[in-house]
Amino acid sequence: MAVDSKYQSDVDIILSHRHDLGADYWTTPDKRLGKGSPFSCMDSAFMLSELGMEDSDPILKAVTDILFSVWRPDGRFKTAPNGGILPCHTAHAVNLMCRLGYVDDERIQTTLRYLLGTTWDDGGWRCNKFSYGRGPETEHSNPLPTLNALDAFRYSAYLNNEPKLDKALEVLLAHWTIKKPIGPCQYGMGSLFMQLEYPLWHYNLFQYVYVLSFYDKAKKDERFLEAFCALQSKLVDGMIVVERNVPKLARLAFCKKGFPSELATKRYHEILGNLSV
Repeated sequence: MAVDSKYQSDVDIILSHRHDLGADYWTTPDKRLGKGSPFSCMDSAFMLSELGMEDSDPILKAVTDILFSVWRPDGRFKTAPNGGILPCHTAHAVNLMCRLGYVDDERIQTTLRYLLGTTWDDGGWRCNKFSYGRGPETEHSNPLPTLNALDAFRYSAYLNNEPKLDKALEVLLAHWTIKKPIGPCQYGMGSLFMQLEYPLWHYNLFQYVYVLSFYDKAKKDERFLEAFCALQSKLVDGMIVVERNVPKLARLAFCKKGFPSELATKRYHEILGNLSV
C-alpha cells in the first residue's frame, strides 16, 4: 500500500518535524527514541506506516536501522541512553519492528523469546517502576505494555499457538471486569479509556478490541464481546469517529478529533474480518 494523495499533506507535516530534537529521524543526538511524542522517532514511524508508507521507503528503513542500533543481544531495546530498560520500551519497539516487516529477523525472534521468558506472575508484562506509589493494584501487570506485546506477537508464529500468550490475554480480559486502575502505571478503564483514540497507540477501547480480535481465546470470551459491542455502539454511519487525540496532531487529517476517519474505519473492518474467521 502506498500513501494516498489525500494524505500526502499529513506525511509532509510529520516529516517537517524530523529534525526538531537535534538529530535526524525525530530523535536526539544521543538516541532518545521516545522523546518528543507524538513526533518521536517511533511514533512518527508508526504514523507514516499507518498512512501507507511502504516498509522499504528510505525513511522507514533509516528508522529501523536506528532501532537495531539500540537492540541488545538479550533481546531488549535501549530506547534512551540513561536509565533502566523497561518492558514497555522493548514492547513498544518490537511492536513497531514487527509492523515494519521484521518479525522473521533473528534479532526480533530473540526479542519475542525474551518477552516470553520475562512475564510477570499474572502472565502479562510489568515495569518495576512505581511513579504513583505502591499498593495492591500495582501487583498486576501493566495493561498497555501487555497489549503492545500482544500486538507484536500477532505477527508471529506464536499467535494462537503459545499458552503464555493466553495467560497474558487473561490479564487484559480480567481488566474489563476490574475496570479500576491496575499495574504500577495505574492503567484504568474509565471515561477516557472509553473514548476512541486513533492512531492506535494508547490504552483505549479501540486499541484494546483491535489487538484482542486477533486472538482466538479472546474472540470467544464474553468480556471481549462486551467490549466489541461497546465499540460498535460508537459507530456513526458505520464509521469510526475519533473522540480523543493528542492536541499536537490537530493538523493531521487522517486522525482529526471529532471527525470520521477512513483509516481508523479500515482498522474496524479488520476487527470484523478477524471475528468472521
